Amino acid sequence: MSRTALQCGVRFQPPSVILIYRDNDKTRRRIIPVRNFSQSSDCGVAAEQLKNNPRHKAYLEGVSLCQLKKLHVLLRGHLRGESLAESLGKIEQEQNIDPEEDMNKLDDEELAKRKRIMDELFEKNRKKKDDPDFVYDIEVEFPQDEQLESCGWDGESCEEV
Repeated sequence: MSRTALQCGVRFQPPSVILIYRDNDKTRRRIIPVRNFSQSSDCGVAAEQLKNNPRHKAYLEGVSLCQLKKLHVLLRGHLRGESLAESLGKIEQEQNIDPEEDMNKLDDEELAKRKRIMDELFEKNRKKKDDPDFVYDIEVEFPQDEQLESCGWDGESCEEV
Protein backbone atom coordinates (compact mmCIF):
# COMPACT_ATOMS: atom_id res chain seq x y z
CA MET A 1 0.00 0.00 0.00
CA SER A 2 1.59 3.28 -1.07
CA ARG A 3 0.53 6.46 0.69
CA THR A 4 1.81 9.82 -0.50
CA ALA A 5 1.15 12.97 1.50
CA LEU A 6 -0.18 15.77 -0.69
CA GLN A 7 -1.21 18.51 1.74
CA CYS A 8 -1.08 19.00 5.46
CA GLY A 9 -3.03 21.53 7.49
CA VAL A 10 -4.47 22.30 10.89
CA ARG A 11 -7.95 22.62 12.33
CA PHE A 12 -8.38 24.67 15.48
CA GLN A 13 -11.65 23.29 16.83
CA PRO A 14 -11.10 20.55 17.92
CA PRO A 15 -7.28 20.73 17.62
CA SER A 16 -6.38 18.42 14.74
CA VAL A 17 -3.90 17.91 11.96
CA ILE A 18 -5.58 17.30 8.61
CA LEU A 19 -3.71 15.27 6.04
CA ILE A 20 -4.69 14.99 2.39
CA TYR A 21 -2.93 11.98 0.89
CA ARG A 22 -3.04 9.69 -2.12
CA ASP A 23 -3.65 6.03 -1.36
CA ASN A 24 -2.88 4.02 -4.51
CA ASP A 25 -5.05 6.01 -6.95
CA LYS A 26 -7.57 7.58 -4.56
CA THR A 27 -7.24 10.92 -2.80
CA ARG A 28 -8.21 10.69 0.85
CA ARG A 29 -8.40 12.90 3.93
CA ARG A 30 -7.32 11.88 7.43
CA ILE A 31 -8.09 13.95 10.52
CA ILE A 32 -5.56 13.31 13.27
CA PRO A 33 -6.61 14.69 16.66
CA VAL A 34 -3.95 16.46 18.71
CA ARG A 35 -4.45 15.31 22.28
CA ASN A 36 -2.89 16.54 25.54
CA PHE A 37 -1.69 19.76 23.92
CA SER A 38 -1.90 23.07 25.76
CA GLN A 39 -0.64 26.61 25.34
CA SER A 40 2.51 25.74 27.31
CA SER A 41 3.35 22.53 25.41
CA ASP A 42 6.63 22.08 23.56
CA CYS A 43 5.77 22.02 19.85
CA GLY A 44 8.84 20.01 18.86
CA VAL A 45 8.11 17.22 21.34
CA ALA A 46 4.42 17.16 20.41
CA ALA A 47 5.29 16.93 16.70
CA GLU A 48 7.71 14.05 17.34
CA GLN A 49 5.13 12.19 19.41
CA LEU A 50 2.51 12.59 16.68
CA LYS A 51 4.89 11.49 13.93
CA ASN A 52 6.06 8.44 15.94
CA ASN A 53 2.57 7.42 17.01
CA PRO A 54 2.10 3.87 15.63
CA ARG A 55 -1.47 4.65 14.66
CA HIS A 56 -0.50 7.56 12.38
CA LYS A 57 3.09 6.72 11.48
CA ALA A 58 2.34 5.25 8.06
CA TYR A 59 0.29 8.30 7.08
CA LEU A 60 2.76 10.92 8.34
CA GLU A 61 5.82 9.27 6.81
CA GLY A 62 5.89 11.77 3.93
CA VAL A 63 5.39 14.81 6.18
CA SER A 64 8.52 16.43 7.57
CA LEU A 65 8.95 16.93 11.29
CA CYS A 66 9.53 20.63 10.63
CA GLN A 67 6.11 20.93 8.96
CA LEU A 68 4.41 19.19 11.87
CA LYS A 69 6.19 21.49 14.31
CA LYS A 70 4.92 24.55 12.40
CA LEU A 71 1.37 23.22 12.58
CA HIS A 72 1.73 22.72 16.34
CA VAL A 73 3.04 26.31 16.66
CA LEU A 74 -0.13 27.49 14.90
CA LEU A 75 -2.27 25.44 17.29
CA ARG A 76 -0.40 26.78 20.33
CA GLY A 77 -0.80 30.34 19.06
CA HIS A 78 -4.54 29.81 18.68
CA LEU A 79 -4.76 28.45 22.23
CA ARG A 80 -2.90 31.53 23.47
CA GLY A 81 -5.40 33.81 21.73
CA GLU A 82 -3.12 34.94 18.90
CA SER A 83 -4.49 35.57 15.45
CA LEU A 84 -3.44 33.40 12.54
CA ALA A 85 -1.40 36.27 11.07
CA GLU A 86 0.50 36.73 14.34
CA SER A 87 1.30 33.02 14.59
CA LEU A 88 2.44 32.89 10.96
CA GLY A 89 4.58 36.00 11.56
CA LYS A 90 6.32 34.31 14.50
CA ILE A 91 6.99 31.20 12.42
CA GLU A 92 8.41 33.34 9.61
CA GLN A 93 10.58 35.27 12.07
CA GLU A 94 11.97 32.03 13.52
CA GLN A 95 12.81 30.70 10.05
CA ASN A 96 14.69 33.81 8.89
CA ILE A 97 18.33 34.41 9.68
CA ASP A 98 19.62 37.94 10.05
CA PRO A 99 22.90 38.19 8.09
CA GLU A 100 24.08 40.98 10.39
CA GLU A 101 23.60 38.90 13.54
CA ASP A 102 26.80 37.93 15.38
CA MET A 103 26.42 34.18 15.81
CA ASN A 104 29.52 34.03 18.02
CA LYS A 105 27.38 35.48 20.82
CA LEU A 106 24.67 32.77 20.61
CA ASP A 107 24.41 29.86 23.00
CA ASP A 108 24.81 26.31 21.70
CA GLU A 109 21.06 25.66 21.37
CA GLU A 110 20.37 28.82 19.36
CA LEU A 111 23.44 28.24 17.18
CA ALA A 112 22.31 24.67 16.41
CA LYS A 113 18.86 26.03 15.49
CA ARG A 114 20.38 28.60 13.08
CA LYS A 115 22.61 25.92 11.53
CA ARG A 116 19.61 23.62 11.03
CA ILE A 117 17.73 26.43 9.27
CA MET A 118 20.73 27.14 7.03
CA ASP A 119 21.10 23.41 6.21
CA GLU A 120 17.42 23.16 5.28
CA LEU A 121 17.69 26.24 3.08
CA PHE A 122 20.81 24.85 1.41
CA GLU A 123 19.16 21.50 0.69
CA LYS A 124 16.08 23.25 -0.66
CA ASN A 125 18.11 25.37 -3.10
CA ARG A 126 20.75 22.80 -4.00
CA LYS A 127 20.94 21.62 -7.59
CA LYS A 128 21.41 17.85 -7.88
CA LYS A 129 22.64 15.86 -10.87
CA ASP A 130 19.11 14.51 -11.40
CA ASP A 131 17.52 17.98 -11.65
CA PRO A 132 16.45 19.00 -15.18
CA ASP A 133 18.18 22.41 -14.96
CA PHE A 134 21.46 21.03 -13.58
CA VAL A 135 24.59 22.34 -15.31
CA TYR A 136 27.90 20.68 -14.45
CA ASP A 137 30.40 23.38 -15.36
CA ILE A 138 29.10 26.93 -15.10
CA GLU A 139 31.35 29.68 -16.39
CA VAL A 140 30.60 33.22 -15.27
CA GLU A 141 32.17 36.35 -16.71
CA PHE A 142 32.62 39.07 -14.11
CA PRO A 143 32.70 42.68 -15.28
CA GLN A 144 36.23 44.09 -15.44
CA ASP A 145 35.30 47.75 -15.81
CA GLU A 146 34.48 48.19 -12.13
CA GLN A 147 37.11 49.43 -9.71
CA LEU A 148 38.31 46.60 -7.49
CA GLU A 149 38.37 47.15 -3.77
CA SER A 150 41.63 46.41 -2.05
CA CYS A 151 41.89 44.92 1.38
CA GLY A 152 44.58 45.63 3.93
CA TRP A 153 45.62 42.01 4.24
CA ASP A 154 46.17 41.32 0.55
CA GLY A 155 48.64 44.10 -0.20
CA GLU A 156 51.91 43.66 -2.09
CA SER A 157 54.12 44.61 0.83
CA CYS A 158 54.68 41.65 3.08
CA GLU A 159 56.87 41.92 6.14
CA GLU A 160 59.23 39.01 6.53
CA VAL A 161 59.87 37.91 10.10
